[in-house]
Amino acid sequence: MTTMSTDAGALASRLVAGDRAALARVLTRLERDPAAIAALDAAMSPHTGRAYTVGITGAPGAGKSTLVGALLEDSLRADRRTAVLALDPRSPLTHGAILGDRMRMETATADPRVFVRSMTADPHGGGLSATTPLAVRALDAAGWPWVIIETVGVGQSELDVVEAAATTVVVLNPGWGDEVQAVKAGLLEVADVFVINKADRDGAAELRYDLERLLAAGPKGGWRVPVLDTVASERRGTTELWAAIEAHRDFQQSTGALSVRRQRFSALAVRALVDRDLRARVAMALAEPAIVALVAGLERGEHSLPAVCAAVLARI
Repeated sequence: MTTMSTDAGALASRLVAGDRAALARVLTRLERDPAAIAALDAAMSPHTGRAYTVGITGAPGAGKSTLVGALLEDSLRADRRTAVLALDPRSPLTHGAILGDRMRMETATADPRVFVRSMTADPHGGGLSATTPLAVRALDAAGWPWVIIETVGVGQSELDVVEAAATTVVVLNPGWGDEVQAVKAGLLEVADVFVINKADRDGAAELRYDLERLLAAGPKGGWRVPVLDTVASERRGTTELWAAIEAHRDFQQSTGALSVRRQRFSALAVRALVDRDLRARVAMALAEPAIVALVAGLERGEHSLPAVCAAVLARI
């Protein structure tokens, strides 16, 4: 057994035993040390498959972080242990996560029944990061029964969360002229629960009417998607939201749909790691002198773009 495998096994044992410091260290290594991923995930893998994941998605400014903070406080009242992965924009200075989401959840994070981790979102879009599925597996192995994934808020492109989450909550606000158009463009198909946050504002009734009209075509795979009102800043509506999430979980368990969702998450995890590895290999190939020369020849018309791409692919 290699030194790295031994170290990973010891760290994973501490994580499984509930050591929060070990969990934090594992998450950091998964995000920053690609060479450690194989050993760490192999050590954690036997302890996964128990956590239930909830995705919170929606456009920037919808109040997702405030809503997650309210859900955490409601979790504490219900003695529900909950972890959060808050996907943040990449800092232009440190290239790490900007910790705005964590600061909005400060009230609940002091309690040992809550764990919040900010992570850097993938700049290539999707609202998540290549590390997100690995981090979910780490939280699962650490014994967290509920894992909330809050996407970075990049609008309609953040649909990767649908593959990462067993229940997807789409957060909308009243009075936004493009909200229903966004729903028509794709969110209608991915939402398991709709939340009208800031529901005390003008336009909430109209938005609810539009959503319910669009949803009137019928249940989604037998599940009738609810439309809920919340005012997250006042902690209103979160109990009803948790009830809807638990009802969706129970529905999926009874129909076998949860197994399909878990398989979809596994496929996302595999694709994320393969994509991460391929990007690294492409970057290495593009730095090779021969490829640099080919790329330079593009500007002079000496090579075709497909020919250069084929040369890069041959290297990887």
